[in-house]
Amino acid sequence: MESLLYISAIIVAIAFAVLVGYLVLTLKSANRTLDHVANTMAGLEKQVNGITHETELLLNKTNRLADDVQQKTESLNTVFASVKELGDSVQQVNRSIRHVSGVVSNQAVKQSEQIAQAVQWGNVAIDFYTKFKARKARQEQTSTLHKEEI
Repeated sequence: MESLLYISAIIVAIAFAVLVGYLVLTLKSANRTLDHVANTMAGLEKQVNGITHETELLLNKTNRLADDVQQKTESLNTVFASVKELGDSVQQVNRSIRHVSGVVSNQAVKQSEQIAQAVQWGNVAIDFYTKFKARKARQEQTSTLHKEEI
């Protein structure tokens, strides 16, 4: 029975040795996997640092661009204000012209009879002047003919 005890102790020792062997292989494999993960994480950290730097540069450029757009928008606001003032001025001039033309039109309607009389008197004066010139020209012709006959 003692021999059975020795044999079972040897079997337990062999089983323990095999178990330890497989445990060592598993731990070595786990060690290689952890080394690979550590290398991957180091590479990932470098990439994240690079991305962070690029993002920082992009953010700075975006901020500068936003400032530039803000300044240009503010300068455009003054231009639009000037254009609005110009439009208001033009509108005021248009109102004044409409008012003046309305007043002139009303006065023309009110004084159309007087204007018609003035035009008639002007025509009479032109006719009178034309007849006067024609009479004077005839008198000069007649006097020139009399002088030639003498």
